[in-house]
Amino acid sequence: MLVISIQSQVVHGHVGNSAAAYAMQAEGVNVAAVPTTLLSNHPRYPSLRGRVLETELVADLLKGVEERGLVDEAAVLVTGYLGSLGNAVVIADFVERALTRNAKLVYLCDPVIGDDGRVYVADGILDVVRRRLLPAAHLTTPNQFELELLSGVTAADAPGLGAACAMLAGAGRTDVVATGCTLADTAAGQLETILCADGRLSRFATPRLPIRPYGTGDLLTGLIAAHLAKGEATEAAVRLAVETVFAVLVRTQEAGSAEMRLVPLPIPARKA
Repeated sequence: MLVISIQSQVVHGHVGNSAAAYAMQAEGVNVAAVPTTLLSNHPRYPSLRGRVLETELVADLLKGVEERGLVDEAAVLVTGYLGSLGNAVVIADFVERALTRNAKLVYLCDPVIGDDGRVYVADGILDVVRRRLLPAAHLTTPNQFELELLSGVTAADAPGLGAACAMLAGAGRTDVVATGCTLADTAAGQLETILCADGRLSRFATPRLPIRPYGTGDLLTGLIAAHLAKGEATEAAVRLAVETVFAVLVRTQEAGSAEMRLVPLPIPARKA
C-alpha cells in the first residue's frame, strides 16, 4: 500500500505532509512524500523561514518518483498546497501522466486555495486547480469556502451544498468531501464534514471545539487517502478520518497546544 503525497512541508508544526505523512504511516500505509515548500512553520506565525521550492526541483523529484516505479505501485495520489504557479503546472502534468500510466490509481485533490473568505495562493494556481486538477480527480476535499469559490454556488444549506458538489463533479467522476461545514440545519455547536457521492449526502457531525490549530484539513485528507489505500469504501474512509481528527483535536485542546498533538495517532475502532 503506497500513497504519493505532493504538498507542503514544515519544520515546526503539522501542516501539509508534516501532518499527513505520519498519519498515513501510523495507519500502516507507505508514503512517498514530495515537498512543494520547505518552511520553518505555518505562514500565520509572526516570522517565517524557508521558501517555496523551485519548480525545477519539484519537477526533478517527480521525475524520480516515476523512475523508481512508484506510480505503478501507488494506490492513491494526493495533491495539496502547490506553492507556485510553476509548481502547479508541473504537478498537473505529473498527475495526468500518472493516471495514464496506472489506471487503478485514485487521485485525491485537496484544493488548498483559501479559507475564511480569503484566497491565499499565488496568482494562476486557482485556474490550474479548476481547469486541470479537479477534472482529473476521483475525490476532492475542499473546505466550505473553497467549495463555493470553485463551484460558483452558495453552499448555505443541504440543497445548495449538493448543487455546489454537482458542479465540481462535472460528468460524475469526482466525489466531494466538503470540510468545516456549517449549514442552515447544522445543529448548534456542531461542525460537519459532508461527503457528496452519487447525488447523496453523507453527513458527519462533531462538536465544534474552541481551538483552530493549523493543518486539520491536511490531516483529514491524509487519513482518507490512507483508508482508501487500504481498501475502505469512500464513506467508511471519511467516517474513520473524521473520528481520528476529532480525537486529535480533543487531545490538542486538553494539552493547550497551538499545534495538533498527533503522536500517538488515535486509531478509531472499525465498525462491523
